Amino acid sequence: MILGMSISTFTLIHVIISLVGIASGLVVALDLLRGQANSAWNGLFLGTTIATSVTGFFFGSKFGPPHAIGVLSLVVLAVACYALAARHLTGRWRTVYIITALTSLYFNAFVGVVQAFQKIDFLHALAPTQAEPPFAIAQGIVLVMFVVAGVVAVKRSRVATPALA
Repeated sequence: MILGMSISTFTLIHVIISLVGIASGLVVALDLLRGQANSAWNGLFLGTTIATSVTGFFFGSKFGPPHAIGVLSLVVLAVACYALAARHLTGRWRTVYIITALTSLYFNAFVGVVQAFQKIDFLHALAPTQAEPPFAIAQGIVLVMFVVAGVVAVKRSRVATPALA
């Protein structure tokens, strides 16, 4: 039992929150690539991504790599929240938000790839220990996509006339 729920129920809730975080994060990323942002999507993304990281700590009895990513994610999310809510994306805080929002989305995507290789039979067969080239290639592609998106979003935010908010 976790928080009074069966492990399967808690896991389902965690996965749903994670998927909403990833989906809303993709909307936020697309907005950032266009040099704009919608505050409702930002709030949903940040809230569900924080909830994903927090609920992740309830799995496992000892501190491991997933917990380390959770800690990193929460630190990055704290900066993103500050840039958005306290600094209103003014000046350099716009760039800080873009980088931290995309980094936290990347962390979710990274974990998603890990889960996919653990749970989807065809992917698991390609990389059963996640030390094989297909896993590294998949993670490398995801990383490159996020780095490119970040560079493009920062460049576009500098020339976009409407303020992000």
